[in-house]
Amino acid sequence: MRNSKGIAMKLYYSPGACSLSPHIVAREAGVPIELERVDNRAKKTASGADYWQINPKGQVPALQLDDGDILTEGPAIVQYIADLAPQAGLVPPAGTRERYHVLEWLNFVTSELHKNFTPLFRPNTPDDYKPVAKENLANRFNYVEKHLAGRQYLMGDQFTAADAYLFTVLRWTTIQHIDLSGWPNIVAYVARVAARPKVEEALRAEGLLKAAA
Repeated sequence: MRNSKGIAMKLYYSPGACSLSPHIVAREAGVPIELERVDNRAKKTASGADYWQINPKGQVPALQLDDGDILTEGPAIVQYIADLAPQAGLVPPAGTRERYHVLEWLNFVTSELHKNFTPLFRPNTPDDYKPVAKENLANRFNYVEKHLAGRQYLMGDQFTAADAYLFTVLRWTTIQHIDLSGWPNIVAYVARVAARPKVEEALRAEGLLKAAA
């Protein structure tokens, strides 16, 4: 959305990080946003700004709203964006049971998957703990695998903000050399989400897909 001066919301992101989730949601919702890349190590934005001054947590994503307010935490950001375009069905209406199931999944992904990936990305994580982290993830994958049986997406046939987040996190298995072949429903799900046109747009915009020939 744009304010009276024509300034769009701005999403601070790092390619392939959890900020990919709100990026996907914005494209699926048809909500215009500007993108500004963040160097996660240097904590500098592409324009040279000190990212600590934008988000004191130092993490992506951060969404700068039309009035300059900053919203952080991916699950909150995707709900905000989705509610700007309710017709897209990315988050069901307030008060419906379906909405709380989407929120349930957003919480599961952030607490049970995202946080279990975190030690694998930290250089100071002891090597002997990494197999433990991967075992924890495998146990959660078992749950997701069973849930996806007979479903296109987490909520059935409807793609939601929770799918954008789950897809983003599952992509990290490639970086961490985690073989998903033991979870065929998850493998099919990742391919299905990746093939969505708006998801492809987001991946390509972040340099995660080669431009079409």
